[in-house]
Amino acid sequence: MRTFVTGATGWIGSAIVDELMSAGHQVIGLARSDEAEQTLTSKGAGVLRGDLDDLDSLRRGAAQADAVVHMANKHDWGNPAESDRSERASVQALAETLVGTDRPFLVAAPISGLVQGRSATETDVSPAVGPHSNRGGSENLALDYVPQGVRTMITRFAPSVHGPGDWGFVNFLVAAARKQGVSGYIGDGSTTWSAVHRDDAARLIRLGLEKAPAGTRLHAITEEAVTTKSIAEAIGRHLGLPVASIAPEDAAAHFGFVAGFFATTMTATSDLTRQALAWTPTGPTLIEDIETGAYTTA
Repeated sequence: MRTFVTGATGWIGSAIVDELMSAGHQVIGLARSDEAEQTLTSKGAGVLRGDLDDLDSLRRGAAQADAVVHMANKHDWGNPAESDRSERASVQALAETLVGTDRPFLVAAPISGLVQGRSATETDVSPAVGPHSNRGGSENLALDYVPQGVRTMITRFAPSVHGPGDWGFVNFLVAAARKQGVSGYIGDGSTTWSAVHRDDAARLIRLGLEKAPAGTRLHAITEEAVTTKSIAEAIGRHLGLPVASIAPEDAAAHFGFVAGFFATTMTATSDLTRQALAWTPTGPTLIEDIETGAYTTA
């Protein structure tokens, strides 16, 4: 397949590009800078210059592709309304281009906010509906195009997609530990996160494009529930720092912006995903990655 990938030079997107190309697929990556273009061309991927605010570039990419993987997101924590607006507009532009083609359209989504008090499953419907909801309601918006001849698939990602070079949440936890001289967890540390290794997530995306039917929700989840205390302890062991509980009222000062996420349980299962696609994760666990130095340069 000739696949158009937004976010093609991002943390997960770059692994998806590698996975698709190693399986014999062609890739066109959206690039908003000369550096991103050079990264893609060095891999032998095609390049389309543009960004999420250039909806015409998104339409051109989708029109010339056999499949679309939408990974890019502004992640503007200071202005989440702008991120939500951009996400909805991007999904709409891509989906409308694919109407009537039955081409695969895979959209990234988080597992956070789906359910309360238990792990989310693939059958759970996102409560985010409409332009003013989380991520602009893009998950449900994308699925609305299934009856219009778009093979939409949603892939929900664990809060930790880990591996050497990860710049996400765990990276910020490691940086906070170095700054504070202590690896902390909030309260009793019983809050839990799901996790998946980046390579396993990339392979899941490829399998989804190749095999998943329209309307499928996939969960990129290897470990259902890793306690935040065990994450802090692994960071402490690796850095040789003490480990301590941080009072909830002191969490923001200790961890920075990531405190709100570290205090929130975000878990899901992936049983249905594994059965449907014969997906068998093989990468190391989150704790193994921390202990073997994946975040040494955090």
